[in-house]
Parts: sequence; C-alpha cells; structure tokens
Amino acid sequence: MKLIPNWRDVLRKAWSVRFMVLAFIFTIAEVAFPALGVGIFPPGLFALISGFFTAAAFVARTIAQKGITNADQ
Repeated sequence: MKLIPNWRDVLRKAWSVRFMVLAFIFTIAEVAFPALGVGIFPPGLFALISGFFTAAAFVARTIAQKGITNADQ
C-alpha cells in the first residue's frame, strides 16, 4: 500500500472523511453516554445515526468533489 499524492487535501476536504469522523463520534457516544449514566437518549439512537453517516461516507467516497484533484491523472 502507498498513500495517494494528495492525501493531505483528501483528509482536509473530502466529505467522506468528514462523514467518517461524525460516525466515529456517534459510535463513541453510543458507548460513553450509558457509561456516564446519561440515559436521556433511547438505546440504539447513536448507533442508528452512526450507521447513517457511515452510509453517507460510502456514497460520498464515490462522488467527485470540487477542490480535490484526481491523483491518478
């Protein structure tokens, strides 16, 4: 494996990366809120939201985005 030449641009600008970060945050919240005794959210809500952002990241990864050049060309 090797990094693409514009990996820094991809990490800063790609919507797929942003969606993956949001999915990660909601995955942590799914575990952290019950562990901290915060039970105001229904069980599974954060897992559902995390799943949505994971699916959005998958779709965003396949769509060309302005401001990010294709490293293969």
